[in-house]
Amino acid sequence: MVRPMELVIQLLGMALSVALLGKGADLFVDGASQIARKMNISELAIGLTLVGFGTSSPEFAVSIGAALTGRPDLSVGNIVGSNIFNLGFILGGCAIVAPIACSRQLVFRDGLFLIAVTSALGFFISDLELTRIEGGIMVALLVGYLGFLFFNNSGFESGEEVEEVNISPWTIPLGLVGLLMVLGGAHLLIECASEVARNFGMSEWAIGVTIVAAGTSAPELVTCLVAALKGKHGISAGTLIGSDLYNLLGVLGVASLITPMTVDPSGKTSVFLLVAMVVLVVCFMRSGWKISRAEGTFLVSLNLVRWLTDMGVLKF
Repeated sequence: MVRPMELVIQLLGMALSVALLGKGADLFVDGASQIARKMNISELAIGLTLVGFGTSSPEFAVSIGAALTGRPDLSVGNIVGSNIFNLGFILGGCAIVAPIACSRQLVFRDGLFLIAVTSALGFFISDLELTRIEGGIMVALLVGYLGFLFFNNSGFESGEEVEEVNISPWTIPLGLVGLLMVLGGAHLLIECASEVARNFGMSEWAIGVTIVAAGTSAPELVTCLVAALKGKHGISAGTLIGSDLYNLLGVLGVASLITPMTVDPSGKTSVFLLVAMVVLVVCFMRSGWKISRAEGTFLVSLNLVRWLTDMGVLKF
């Protein structure tokens, strides 16, 4: 039975979490952009690394915690669900608000690498298991990718102008405060939204694949939306690609190193859906070198159908 007072408190907690996410993302994006320009690092590179990895911290906490407590399906399912959410709702939603420009590097280097990595995960779990050796391979790929980024001039396009920026002593502290606000807001949102879902009779599996996946993606959502509104397309698109790469290679890689994980047979279908989503997104990025509002609408609609199906609202 739903208790009205508890429901009100949970809804107020969700409202507070949204406020923390919004203000935190604003501080974090501004700080990251200024630091990138001051250090002659492109916004794309800073989105792929600092911002992308920072916003993946909730996925890391949830999936590593699930692996340590012997819940491998939650660990893998959270990552697969979050990545689909990133590319469907978040990237598509940001494109609806403002079409997202995409560079050749983002498409042919980072996009193709994401396709290869996601396909590799599909191959690894074809036997319904992620071993320590496979986890080690994923972590090694992440280290190699990061090394490639930093040894190749930080991802600047040829001819891209580097503007001189003066940053204040408060830029880095405020950026870190923004990141903490984003992560704290995401944690609060997950807890409150999960309680609301339980009050309305949703199963633990439905909560994990929808509410938790969406909640752990909340930092990416607000960060990318704020970046898109500010015209920081490199941070917006780079954050999602970087976050997805970190989720697959870093989070699942480390989780598999901690303990080999068995995967539910239905997980294979979700991974194949993720591979198809990644290929579709990269094709959209290449068409006209941007993700248009129409393409964004299609991505959101496709993910909404998948989300409602996982929740049991739609049945095929």
